[in-house]
Amino acid sequence: MNSRDNNFTQGKIQRRQKQIEESVARYMSQLDTGDRQTAAGEEPSETVQLTKTRLKEKLAKLEEEVERLAAIEKALLASPDNQISLTDPDCRSTATSGRGSGMVAYTVQSAVDTTNHLIVAHEVTNVGTDRSQLARMAQAAKAALRSDNPQAMRVRRETVEHPFATLKMRMGATYFLMKRLPNVATEMALNVLAYNLTRVINIVGIKPLLVAIRA
Repeated sequence: MNSRDNNFTQGKIQRRQKQIEESVARYMSQLDTGDRQTAAGEEPSETVQLTKTRLKEKLAKLEEEVERLAAIEKALLASPDNQISLTDPDCRSTATSGRGSGMVAYTVQSAVDTTNHLIVAHEVTNVGTDRSQLARMAQAAKAALRSDNPQAMRVRRETVEHPFATLKMRMGATYFLMKRLPNVATEMALNVLAYNLTRVINIVGIKPLLVAIRA
């Protein structure tokens, strides 16, 4: 998962630029105050000079940040969805229920067989919301199960709780180890395969599974 600090949208850049402008104005005002104090002899010149040196260092850092944001903004405007992530270019900001609590991550959609809790279809996406993905996942479940029975292929949170709780436990409740969407999709596919194999072994046993594989 990307850090939110390494994910940028036009709005975020504009907010950061405004913050920098306000900081620059504040530091410049403090420099002017220091100059007046020096002229009036209100403070020892050494103290004022030290303060001015620190303020100038802060201003130099802000100037570097302005240049960095300008480069990011240029790349941002060239991005198809006007969003850019520095850690993993394919990661995107995903919506959550809490305001300001969005994560920069991938989203895993899945369909689970409610009888045996097998993952019958899954997909890793970088789409920020899952509304547009549910219908496609339902179709994938229908094809995998060869059934139109909604009870056999419900795509519901309670249905996927069991397999994904198990997957999180096995993966250490951590983030994906890979970067870029194709690599993350492969990592997820391997985890799903391992889960399903373990689940089938628990249901039918090793010998019947081997017989079915060889058939």
